[in-house]
Formats: sequence, structure tokens, C-alpha cells
Amino acid sequence: MLEKVNSYVLGVVLISLLLMTGALYTFKLRFIQLRMFPYFIKNVKKGGNNGQFRTICMSLGTAMGTGNITGVASAISIGGAGAVFWMWISAFFGMATVYAENSLSAQFTDKKVRGTMAYIEKGLGSKCLAVFFSICCILACFGMGGMVQINALSESMRNCTDIPPFFLSLVLFLLIYAIISGGAKRIGSAAQILLPFATVLYTVLCIFVIAKYSEKLPYVFSQIINEAFGIKQAAGGISGYALSKAVSAGIRRGVFSNEAGLGSSPILHSSAENANNSAMQGMSSMLEVFIDTMLCCTLTAIVILCASDDNTVRTAFFHVMGVKTDIFLAVIMSVFALCTVTGWYYCGETAFKYLFKSRKTAIFAFVFSLTASLGAIFKAESIWTISDIFNGLMAFPNLLALLLLFKHVKNE
Repeated sequence: MLEKVNSYVLGVVLISLLLMTGALYTFKLRFIQLRMFPYFIKNVKKGGNNGQFRTICMSLGTAMGTGNITGVASAISIGGAGAVFWMWISAFFGMATVYAENSLSAQFTDKKVRGTMAYIEKGLGSKCLAVFFSICCILACFGMGGMVQINALSESMRNCTDIPPFFLSLVLFLLIYAIISGGAKRIGSAAQILLPFATVLYTVLCIFVIAKYSEKLPYVFSQIINEAFGIKQAAGGISGYALSKAVSAGIRRGVFSNEAGLGSSPILHSSAENANNSAMQGMSSMLEVFIDTMLCCTLTAIVILCASDDNTVRTAFFHVMGVKTDIFLAVIMSVFALCTVTGWYYCGETAFKYLFKSRKTAIFAFVFSLTASLGAIFKAESIWTISDIFNGLMAFPNLLALLLLFKHVKNE
């Protein structure tokens, strides 16, 4: 039943909306993804403030969760190598989408209403849609942002340790609560310390694997292109169903990874010290999508296609590092998962404050920490599906606002 609902929510309509919105902003803003990067790098070299870097780490940490590893593996298993190409497409258009999201957020955010809810309520003029978005955001933060991430973390820990699931769950509960109870500043500071380390370590490990199997790279890239457009399937007499699976799996997992179009990025950037600087927040968010999907997800995909027999990163790394693989993966997965969990908590907390007009979030933080930590005990097959559903439901009101408020972004 959940898969049936999921197929409707994340079906052709949503995929078309995501691509259409990204394409609209890409062409109307004259390929802003390419034009604005030199300007962004120039400003960073002049000395970006520490608060902005903290916001980037928090937002990037939310995106760079276990979806960068298990999500990519899932996309390849479902849609074949061609799914990787459609992840690139979703990321390229998604960069324009997140620029638009954060530009609107900067224009409409104030002390009372922040992020996505601000431009849906005040820009679009729909309180009902803002409430619907907030409810979906809270449910998504418990699913994709909480239990799914901790479940993936616990599986990687079980591969290299004998820690009892209950004890691991307890430790994670205390750790998550200790971080999120400190608010956006502590969440961002934790991501600022942990995320660069894990990202560099993961990148180096991937490069080692790719270097060992470098002779396979031409075949891997030709495989990605051929399967992306159904050339291989057509040559084998297979129908367009395989092609549709590649497109669907690639875009769905791309969105799961970089979250472009979901509306989570504007919430996180609304906590920045210069949250009303639309150009800086928009450019920062584009950089996050690039690092998340174009860099990390691509590395994961190439590693799997070059060296894995069962479409898992673990097998690919094992060919290079042997028995040390599980330890390295456990460290990386733990950092990615914790950054995602704490960042998504902030999204859920902001939505909670919007719905209930309350600054007292201690109970919400406790319940979130407890629910997320239970991912170390329970299986997550159904949770993955439920997470996809609420991610999709978040996207609909957000994309509607982006399409109808285009003039505000263009004018800005």
C-alpha cells in the first residue's frame, strides 16, 4: 500500500514539476548555476564570515546524509547505471531551484516567519499551504531526517562492532539530544567540525578505489550515457520501461540526496547571520547541491560501477582496504547521519514553531531524539517509503510557490 501511495506522490507529476521548475529558473536566469560561481568564489576569498560557513555546513550536512551512499546504491540497483545521469540532471536544474528558494526566503523571512513558510504565506498569500508544508516537514524530519539515517548508521556499526542495538540507541539518543538542545548555533558548530573531516576522508577513499580501477572509467561513463537514454536497452529489445526506471530512480534519489525543491534549504539558511542577503544565501545553497550530488554522489556511483559486484560501496572499498573497510565506513556513515539528523531537526523545529507559535521546543527535541534513536533498533524498509512520501508532499506547495513567485526572484 505504501509503495502504491509512493508511486503516485513521487510519480510523473512531481518529477515533471521538479524538472520544469529547475529548467524555468535555469533558462530565465540565464544559467545562473554557471554565471554566479566565479562571483561566489571571489566573495569567499575576500573573507566569508564564520557564521556563513557554519550555515553552509549545517545545510550541507542535512543533504549529505546516508543518501550519498545508500541512496546512490539504491538508485543504481533500481534504475541501472543510467540513473546516475539523471541524478546529474536533477542536480544541475536543482542548483537553480535552490537559488530561487533561498532568494525568496531572504526576501520574505522576518522574526516571526522564516524560510519556506515565509514566502508561501506572505508571498503566495496562502496560510493553508504553509501549514500543510509545515506538517509534512515535521513528519519528514522524523522519517528521512531521523530514523532512516540512524538505521543506516546502526547497520554500518554492526558490520564492525558487537554493540547491542539497545545500547547504541541509548548513546545516540543522548548525543542527538545534547546537540539539538543547543539550537541552530550548536547544530551548525557540530556540522562545521565533523562534516569537512568526513567529506575529505570519503573523497580520498573513493579516489583510491577509482585509481585502482581506472582502466574501467571509459566503460563506466559510456555505460551511464547508454543506459540513461535507453540505448543499451533498445539494442537488447527491452521496452521503454527500463528507461523510465532509470529516469525515476535517478531523479528521486537525486532529490533525496540534495533536497533541491523540497523546501528544507531555505529553512536552514534562514538561520544565517545574513539571512536577508539573497545573493549570498542563493549562491551558498547552489554550492551545497554541487558538492553533494555532482561530487560526492558521483564518486559513490563511479566506485560502485567500477569495483562492486553487488551495487554496494562496502564491496568496492573492500577490494582496496580489506578488513579496515567496515571501520572507515562506520565512521563516515556516523558523521553523515548525525549531521543530517541534527540539521533536519532544525527544519522540523522551525515548522513546529510556525504551527504552534511556541518557542518552547524542549519536548519536541526530546521526542525527536527518542524517535530517531529507535532507528538503531527497528528495520527501516517501510520508513524509507514513508520518508519518500512526505518528501514528495513537501515539494508540491514549495514548487507551486516557486513557479508563481518567479518575478520576485528575477527582480531580485
